[in-house]
Amino acid sequence: MNRLKAALLALVIAIPASAAMAEEGTGEPVTVIVDRAKVFRISRPAATVIIGNPSIADATVEDEKTLVLTGRSFGVTNLIVLDAAGNPIVDETLVVRGHEANTVRIYRRSERETLACAPVCEPTLTIGDNVTTFAFASDQIKARNELSDAQSK
Repeated sequence: MNRLKAALLALVIAIPASAAMAEEGTGEPVTVIVDRAKVFRISRPAATVIIGNPSIADATVEDEKTLVLTGRSFGVTNLIVLDAAGNPIVDETLVVRGHEANTVRIYRRSERETLACAPVCEPTLTIGDNVTTFAFASDQIKARNELSDAQSK
């Protein structure tokens, strides 16, 4: 019975240790949702932050150990963070994917339209939607923003 307790205790101690090591360098890609921000903490102060393809993702330095990653468009790139001596703190694959929750996609042959449903479904701008639907929604958003800007002056 004591062996079982010792084995369980060793397992309980090992789980938090492995979880702590999983923060950086796990080999798993960092995943961000397009048009969303994600807080990314690092173990040492950052001096340089590099995004391989800034059209896919953006990084903002919140403080020396906190980055805010924002998905700009679908794709895969990389994130490199260097310390003041130029040593890598992070060198990870960065994946930007679409948001699936609360969305509905309507397919008409080869054309797609995306609706955001929370709880009422309304058109949303989504990369990959058909040109007509995307342009229509984009024009409406621009017009609304122009009215809002004009009223605030």
